[in-house]
Amino acid sequence: MILAVAVLFSVVLWTHCLHYTDVQPQQGFDLEQFAGSWYRVGMAYESPTFIKYKDRALISKGFVVANENGSANLSMWTMTGPKICLTNFYMYEKTDIPGLFTYFSQRHKMMKDITVVEANYTDYAMVLKYKKMDKEYTQVALYGRTPILGPEVVEKFRSYALSLGFSPESIVTPAILDPCPIPEPPTSRPSTNTTEESV
Repeated sequence: MILAVAVLFSVVLWTHCLHYTDVQPQQGFDLEQFAGSWYRVGMAYESPTFIKYKDRALISKGFVVANENGSANLSMWTMTGPKICLTNFYMYEKTDIPGLFTYFSQRHKMMKDITVVEANYTDYAMVLKYKKMDKEYTQVALYGRTPILGPEVVEKFRSYALSLGFSPESIVTPAILDPCPIPEPPTSRPSTNTTEESV
């Protein structure tokens, strides 16, 4: 009984210490400038499974396509086995707020939001997934135009994740680049999603 109460209290505490109501997209967000190649070089995720295997995380490659209607497509490539690359497609629908998107998660069978919190377009971007702050759903990711970012940017990402209530154990900045090759970037909206694992 005591253990159950302790676990419940820890979950409630984790949820309430996160400042999701304060999270807003970058002012003046420009999707056209945001489009193009990105590397996911950091992630914060409180899922116990992620934390357990975070040492296996790699720097993943991705490509963002800006659609004429203001929505966006994201393709991510991940090595899942020897010489086996998995391509994950995400279709982000625009909202009335620039920099805030929604999409349907095939993995969790629910709608989620994507917020571009900060981006200078030429070097890095920080993106928050699912502002309601649930340890199984909410993630913060750091993206770079190159697989290596300066220590000041990495520290900014860590500080931001900690300010939202993420634990130090949930934050990872992989040092190894996923060897998966990047195919020709998509030019049209994909018809289906594959099961996604992260932002």
